[in-house]
Amino acid sequence: MANAADAGVRSRPMTREEKKVILASSAGTIFEWYDFYLYGSLAAIIGAQFFTPFPEATRNVFALLAFAAGFIVRPFGALVFGMMGDLIGRKYTFLMTIMIMGLSTFIVGMLPNYYSWGIAAPIILIALRMLQGLALGGEYGGAAVYVAEHAPAGRRGFYTSFIQTTATLGLLLSLIVIISVQGYVNGSYPDQPVLDAAGVATVAADGSAVMQKAFNAWGWRIPFLGSIILLAVSLYIRLQMNESPAFKKMKEEGAASKAPLREAFGTWKNGKIALIALLGLTAGQAVVWYSGQFYALFFMQNIVKVDSFSANVFVAWSLIIGTWGFLFFGALSDKIGRKPIILAGCLIAAVTYFPVFKMLTTTANPMLAAAQETVITVVADPADCSFQFNPVGTAKFTNSCDIAKAALSKASANSATEDAPAGTVASVKVGETVVASYDAVKLTGDELAAAKKAFETGLNDALKAAGYPVAGVENTSIAKAENLVDIFTGQKLLIVAILTYLIILVTMVYGPIAAMLVELFPTRIRYSGLSLPYHIGNGWFGGLLPATAFAISAQTGNIYAGLWYAIVVALMTVVIGALFVPNGTHKKDIFADDSSR
Repeated sequence: MANAADAGVRSRPMTREEKKVILASSAGTIFEWYDFYLYGSLAAIIGAQFFTPFPEATRNVFALLAFAAGFIVRPFGALVFGMMGDLIGRKYTFLMTIMIMGLSTFIVGMLPNYYSWGIAAPIILIALRMLQGLALGGEYGGAAVYVAEHAPAGRRGFYTSFIQTTATLGLLLSLIVIISVQGYVNGSYPDQPVLDAAGVATVAADGSAVMQKAFNAWGWRIPFLGSIILLAVSLYIRLQMNESPAFKKMKEEGAASKAPLREAFGTWKNGKIALIALLGLTAGQAVVWYSGQFYALFFMQNIVKVDSFSANVFVAWSLIIGTWGFLFFGALSDKIGRKPIILAGCLIAAVTYFPVFKMLTTTANPMLAAAQETVITVVADPADCSFQFNPVGTAKFTNSCDIAKAALSKASANSATEDAPAGTVASVKVGETVVASYDAVKLTGDELAAAKKAFETGLNDALKAAGYPVAGVENTSIAKAENLVDIFTGQKLLIVAILTYLIILVTMVYGPIAAMLVELFPTRIRYSGLSLPYHIGNGWFGGLLPATAFAISAQTGNIYAGLWYAIVVALMTVVIGALFVPNGTHKKDIFADDSSR
């Protein structure tokens, strides 16, 4: 009887009120992700406006703060707004988060740069970035809970899957806006002079002014300023909505928690659910999600050497084609459960990542893939080789081994390491050619400059002889898109197909996760309970993935070795999830508040 009732619920169309709930939550969350991604996509341009004039030590502090705001701050937002959501309600809490995110983003577009406001400008920028991170930490939990608590029991996975599309659609929207505005501004306005630390136009060695594109000078502000329109629309829609029925019922019965954070995480009976949700669900989901979207883009641009515009075009098309998977797997989870789909996605990703990313290299840059067959060896003292984990881009690796490995990683060259006696200055052997590295600590002045030039020139020549597409070598085999619709060749379509496969894995693990997390926690602590493991999983396990993967690749000398990070975490989630995550949560009545757990 219960199965028949569920089937009846799944077969009926959405009511008008349910559509409004999904639209209100999804539109606002797309807008929040759009705002968040804008900063990340334009970080280098923004940094030149606000950070470049500072001494290196100060600049490094600002870079660290910007990084922290993007990822590390998110769980703190989950705590603050999760508690508020369980105390004052879902609707008003995520109204606050969208206001904070929207106004912070708009002000970034208005903020004068360093040359106008001095040190106040970067300090305000970092503060705004932190507000963005805090707001994002509270937005997701509120939107997921709000939709789930409005959804009929047999369709929670399908309804919440619309929320799951928002991160991908926010990324897609930001890419499209940036590409469109960049093309228009640079095509319609002349280049602008580059200013030095004193605000004076920089002059090149030949006496001419150093110029920059108009988008880099001022056009980057347009996507930020335009977000005020999205904020107004999102606020208008959300203000029309009512509080969730589950929260109102709990309030009427006097069952609300007075200390949701302490209840959610301060007792083992609920704290263990959060720990299981983190390690058995969101950690694996996060690495698959970041691998399929962000690391794939990073890999294409930095490892495979596809230009930024073309890589964005290919990823954008994969997002357009693959986004339907969120809805498909969300709906499927209403029939067979959330756990099997999420864990299957993690397992398939772990098994297929190596061949898929190798195929991506072979397809997008055949010349590079062929050159990687050449045997390259780094001969070095093991004590001279560091693990080059550098998530904020501020660390310096100055030993000869580190310099050699970093140069090979930058060239996307695979290599092996051969131990040398203690104190040996590292060298790189490419085929039969040996190139000596240098120790940047022991050398100074002209001697350091000469050693650096000799190493870089020698390595470049050796790699060129081995067939690598390095400086001075034309690479006509690499994939390149001239515009947004330039994908209709065999090579480009195959790249889009590979990226779409990765997106489908993303939709498998991410489509059902919101409903799964909602069902794990009782109403009285639901907002707090699901927000923290979600944002630790995605903000820390996922957010650190590109930097960790690159460090592993540099350490091992294999451009694919960084995938082990995602594979190990995904397999950990498969094991822990299979053993400890409960089955059948899709059949649970989330309106029956089990506060006795």
